[in-house]
Amino acid sequence: MYVLYHYPYSQHARRVVALLEEAKLAYELRHVAMDKGEHMSPAYLALNPNHQVPTLIDGALTLFESNAILRYLCVKHDLDDWCPVELASRAAVEQWLDWNQCRLSPSVIDVVLNKAFLGDQGDPAAIQRGEEKLAELLPVLDAELVSKKFLAGAQPSIADLSVASNITHLSFAAAEPKQENVTAWLRRVCAIEGFKKTLLQ
Repeated sequence: MYVLYHYPYSQHARRVVALLEEAKLAYELRHVAMDKGEHMSPAYLALNPNHQVPTLIDGALTLFESNAILRYLCVKHDLDDWCPVELASRAAVEQWLDWNQCRLSPSVIDVVLNKAFLGDQGDPAAIQRGEEKLAELLPVLDAELVSKKFLAGAQPSIADLSVASNITHLSFAAAEPKQENVTAWLRRVCAIEGFKKTLLQ
């Protein structure tokens, strides 16, 4: 059984839970109370020196970085429906995983962390920076989805779980996307049972 160190307000942890649920893999959730600083404890830092969640334990293996965990689970369990073998489809999955982590995620964090979670201590400059970047990035995502149901084609993949976890996170800052194709795609991803279970009400 896997052990997943998790915090429910982490979009990165939620995407891993979604895949574990969809693949029907046995796992135990261990809550890391980041709001109380548990992610900075010596015990947790020994598992994840980056003091973030998620962290996956698989026997002797300790693995952090959510997209790496998604890839690992797909390879170990032959989850070809979620990470396709066909080269062009796999390349699309990898492209959107990297786009999400390198381009989208920093902007989402700027907006949500500073606008929703830090309150009066939030940095207005970071909020503005994030909002300006989202105004550039969301049309890119929208254009990709003009003729696609999901990011790698007709079926959902780990790229959809990863990107959608960030997009849904924007709701904490009342910054949901308005683009037609993005919102239609997001409804489709949110209808996936494993993903639906990760959404906070």
